[in-house]
Amino acid sequence: MSYYWRVLCLLLMGGIAFTANAERSLDPDKWTRKYDRYFRKYTKHYFGPHFNWRWFKAQAIAESNLNPKARSHVGAMGIMQIMPRTYTDIKKKNPHFFSVNTPKWNIAAGIYYDRYLYRKWQKGFSTQERLALMFGGYNAGHGTMRKAYKKALKKHKKVRKWSQVAGFAPKETQNYVKRIRRYMKALQRE
Repeated sequence: MSYYWRVLCLLLMGGIAFTANAERSLDPDKWTRKYDRYFRKYTKHYFGPHFNWRWFKAQAIAESNLNPKARSHVGAMGIMQIMPRTYTDIKKKNPHFFSVNTPKWNIAAGIYYDRYLYRKWQKGFSTQERLALMFGGYNAGHGTMRKAYKKALKKHKKVRKWSQVAGFAPKETQNYVKRIRRYMKALQRE
């Protein structure tokens, strides 16, 4: 076996191991509760007292596995993987937010941004469908999700479900929304 073939095999096996580790056990006891108070507080503040805060914890697990020091290859930071420019825009409207590196403010900014995206999908969508579209926009960008929605509208004439839009969204975004839903189911068993 050539050297390059062995390296390729090792890289592929390492990738498989990394994927298995990245997709943590769906046992909620494996996830820290350290930041739950912030998820509760900012969900209540931005979405109201009856909205389930666990959606945003599930999102944060999908984003960073609740790691406040997480950094993506494109520069997204913290638990909610906020892009620096997005955080700057959010901070203009919320000058009391301190550093994006502080878990409290990172979570607050992520949920604030989620509310912004959630409000973009009001007409004709149930809460569950709006959540999926919101998460899709958080991952791929609102413009990308609007384009996917318009393509779905051409095909289906009437679009009321994420499943109608998902096929036109990037594969990464489809998987992201699926992961959040899986994590949410696990968190609801808490």
